[in-house]
Amino acid sequence: MLSSTWQLPLGLVACIPLSIASAVVYYLFLVPRLSSLRVLAGPPVRRLFDNHMSLVLDPFRSPKAHDIFVNKFGRAVRIRGLGPWDDRLLPLDPLSIAHVLKNTTIYEKPWQSRRLITSLIGCGMLAAEGAVHKRQRRVATPSFSIQNLRALVPLVFRKGNELKEKWDKMLHDSALSPSVHREDASEGMEIDVCHWISRATFDVIGLAGFGYHFNAIQNESDELFSAYKEMFEISVSQSQSFRVILGIYSPFLNNLFPDKRASTIMKCQDVIERVAGKLIQQKKEKILEGEKLGSSYAGNDLLSLMLKSNVATDLSPDQRLSDEDVLHNINTFMFAGSDTTSLALTWTLLLLARNPNLQSRLRSELLAVVPPTPESQLSSEEIESLHNTLASLPFLDNICKESLRLIPPVHSSLRVAMQDDEVPVSHPVRLRDGSISEQKSFHVSKGTFVHVPIEAFNLDKGMWGEDAWEFNPDRWDNLPEAARNLPGLYNNLLTFSAGPRSCIGMRFSMIEMKTFLYTLLTNFSFSETNQRIYKANVVLTRPYVSGKFKMGSQCPLIVKRLSREDPRGP
Repeated sequence: MLSSTWQLPLGLVACIPLSIASAVVYYLFLVPRLSSLRVLAGPPVRRLFDNHMSLVLDPFRSPKAHDIFVNKFGRAVRIRGLGPWDDRLLPLDPLSIAHVLKNTTIYEKPWQSRRLITSLIGCGMLAAEGAVHKRQRRVATPSFSIQNLRALVPLVFRKGNELKEKWDKMLHDSALSPSVHREDASEGMEIDVCHWISRATFDVIGLAGFGYHFNAIQNESDELFSAYKEMFEISVSQSQSFRVILGIYSPFLNNLFPDKRASTIMKCQDVIERVAGKLIQQKKEKILEGEKLGSSYAGNDLLSLMLKSNVATDLSPDQRLSDEDVLHNINTFMFAGSDTTSLALTWTLLLLARNPNLQSRLRSELLAVVPPTPESQLSSEEIESLHNTLASLPFLDNICKESLRLIPPVHSSLRVAMQDDEVPVSHPVRLRDGSISEQKSFHVSKGTFVHVPIEAFNLDKGMWGEDAWEFNPDRWDNLPEAARNLPGLYNNLLTFSAGPRSCIGMRFSMIEMKTFLYTLLTNFSFSETNQRIYKANVVLTRPYVSGKFKMGSQCPLIVKRLSREDPRGP
């Protein structure tokens, strides 16, 4: 009786090693042979668990890697992901990538990416797919109309001017310091522009997004600002990748055994839900109160506009967003609207510091449109007129486009095929056996990962010319034909993506970028320090000081107040 009692469990125990061995054989040897991408050419792997992730994700290596891939393997490349079972498509053909980004029902973000995003900022437009994403985008789109964005222009100018005044005070205080010699004071001071511009863009998106005063330029004491900043910077930039991956596949571990990252996220989310949740309720009450009184609530921040859009009479009840959905999308705007724009501005200032002739040329163009009346005394209409002038300045436009081309804040993205598909091509496809296929498409099986190489398209020498890796704003006056035909929401660039999931806040980002460049470059000059700044892809492409990675994103530059006698600068 005892032996029969133990017979079944022992049998089950004996099956465990067999099941594990079967799974190992299946994923290591059978799955790779069944991959639809197996016929495509691609870089070799030397060992069983080799992969190409560092080559395509590290900004220090990726431009050269992509260039080699195109020359050796064509524009439909098979790369290795996390293991032998993970063949991925690297589409470097404009027609192929346009197809992937256009067909969002076929190519979605993988559940792993969505779970990571959701665990941080909730299921807003960055993480949502299908009908949920469509519903959220429909409610949010009116908030980003040209008319609504125009109303935010004075706010951006005001915050740009506040940052200018803060730097003025820092330079003045530094010059008065007894430890600074007079001749050293005239050379300006070292300022981490990444840190300060991030504070300024947080202020902008706080007011533009919530109608909330972070007051981050003056100090960093606001609890909501601290919660967002800590969650975005520490929890994302300073986390261990292995533990993050483990948390994606086994999320219960973050609840049972939270590490520093998980604990930080939970603490920050509690603050955000409490403070931002209260803001949502207050604005909803004001909107309802306005309806009762027969007058519309005048708030023009994105939250107010989205809440008003959410109760519009032409929107059926089943298409409206819950308070949780609204909060998740505000979190998304905070993340996408502050970090990406501040990084774009930081990289632009660094590129101008490295190219003083271009910096002087841009400054001359900007100084020519400075109004005789101080900006603080201009009316909203005059500020809007100044912005319209800035928006039409050709060299400023070229500088912004070239910076966003050369160093896109989002380095790359990932999609997964939700069904079998035929991917069209405009270039011949090179096959694994060395032959070339003249077919106009190739097959992709359901479940195949597609690496969306944003930076690679922006730096493709076959499209942009041999100087594609150089900072050359004048290229935009005479683009090659191939570059003019590239897909992209913004000037044939993939920086803001393309298709139905392209960046909804692109126009607002450009308002911020041009306004801040105008204010800073007409008051200060920028030059490099003796510290080496390099790029690292840590969720976004961030600047780091060589040897100081653990200190987080930094971009120190020498900032000098422009002489009143010669405001042209260096």
